[in-house]
Amino acid sequence: MRPLPTLMVAPNGARKTKADHPALPITLEETVATAVACHAAGAQGAHLHVRDAHGHHVLDAGLYRELLSEMHNAVPNMMCQITTEAVGRYTAAQQRQLVDAVQPKCVSISLAEMLSDGDTPQATRFYAKCKEADISVQHILYDAHDLRVLSDLLANEALATDDLQVLFVLGRYSEHQESTPQDLGIFTQWLGAFETAPDWAVCAFGKQETACLTEALRLGGKIRVGFENSFWNANGTIANSNSERVAEVNRIVQNLGPHSSSFLS
Repeated sequence: MRPLPTLMVAPNGARKTKADHPALPITLEETVATAVACHAAGAQGAHLHVRDAHGHHVLDAGLYRELLSEMHNAVPNMMCQITTEAVGRYTAAQQRQLVDAVQPKCVSISLAEMLSDGDTPQATRFYAKCKEADISVQHILYDAHDLRVLSDLLANEALATDDLQVLFVLGRYSEHQESTPQDLGIFTQWLGAFETAPDWAVCAFGKQETACLTEALRLGGKIRVGFENSFWNANGTIANSNSERVAEVNRIVQNLGPHSSSFLS
């Protein structure tokens, strides 16, 4: 199992376009160039989406394989994580098929989307298959319901606890998708039930992205930053690029130190 990097960049996501920000990478070439700049600014990993010729988010195995190959050539020391995000278009079966076809080293998967068809045994077999193939799965969690579902899976031994990786998403369902550091509360409370915390990270929507990520770092977590979630710098200005956002939060990482403290200690 590959540990999550302290600082990962999510440069584009599934929904935003250049109408939202002209520097949002859409093509494979733009995504690779953005990753190179973000790696130089301090990002150790990249959370990757691919788009079709019309700029639409797709779960396309061929495009992902091409992007991963280009990333390996351009930034061989950068961890690359693909996504199975459904955006209301893809079934759980199609998400599983993507991972089977690409065989990535790392993938992020929304727990709710993977269980959306109600076939928990199939999902359980899929997660076990990923573990056997040494594919690191980061479970995306949005709210208290997701936490309860994951707790049930762990209690029933449908998922292993020894290599559990999670991403807590702040603000996705808040008004105007604006997160606050206080949104971390339900997630840190859940983590408190573990003797040893899972490998956890945070991303946050909106103008308080930096404040949320700083709080996650202070509590011993890891962070994901980038245009997928927010364009805003801490001072209220719009960042010119993903690498500008990475550079700002990387300075905080350096000042605080990774895993600076832990509420579990």
